Amino acid sequence: MKISTRGRYAVMAMADMAQQVKNGATGPVSLADISARQEISLNYLEQIFGDLRRAALVESRRGKMGGYLLAAPLEAIRIGDVIRAVDEPVEVTRCGASAGCLKKSGRCLTHDLWAHLGGTIHAFLNSISLDDLVDGRMPQVLEAAE
Repeated sequence: MKISTRGRYAVMAMADMAQQVKNGATGPVSLADISARQEISLNYLEQIFGDLRRAALVESRRGKMGGYLLAAPLEAIRIGDVIRAVDEPVEVTRCGASAGCLKKSGRCLTHDLWAHLGGTIHAFLNSISLDDLVDGRMPQVLEAAE
């Protein structure tokens, strides 16, 4: 499983906006500023923010002092929301949404393992808010068995 640059950049940009809010910014944040700080193409950010706006995670403001505002408090926006807003699939099974992993529509022997991992990834991403991310609060995860 790999999250594409679109998903990573969406999270980076939203975290950048959240950090601006934490630092006292009250007005809209320009995509040009996010682009410069995070070293993300402005054109790519415009595409991403179209998805984020349609998902009601950000609001746009037009004009000379325009830009984007978060549409909800930092605590209410989850990283999973951001990933889903840009249509980032977090699918680890081979079959995805189809009936089965194998040509005969059956499940492979490891299907339940990968499906459980996918559920764990979704739960992890949904457990972290923008507020948590900016403040460096990450949930405890199981350490790898030695």
